[in-house]
Amino acid sequence: MADPMRIRAQAAGDKATVRVLMSHEMETGQRKDAAGKTIPAWFISEVTASHNGKVVLTAEWGPAVSKNPFMQFVVKGAKAGDKISVSWKDNKGDSRTDEATVS
Repeated sequence: MADPMRIRAQAAGDKATVRVLMSHEMETGQRKDAAGKTIPAWFISEVTASHNGKVVLTAEWGPAVSKNPFMQFVVKGAKAGDKISVSWKDNKGDSRTDEATVS
């Protein structure tokens, strides 16, 4: 199981800015280890964010995204106390979901 995501959601007016730091190695499949063998590709392929259970963002990623990716987005209509949930799935079938409350 991957480490938890760090999610911060701050309301300002009728919208909230959400910042997410994901913990993932994000291998491209092009690097070689010390023995010269290619390290297999392992990266987040799908990201979904929800506001109070309603999907507000979906993204398809590939091997070009950096290790431990950071993502920021704005949710209109969000207010303090609302729930923001972020999920990801990688190309090996692993997944993670974490949730934060808008402050």
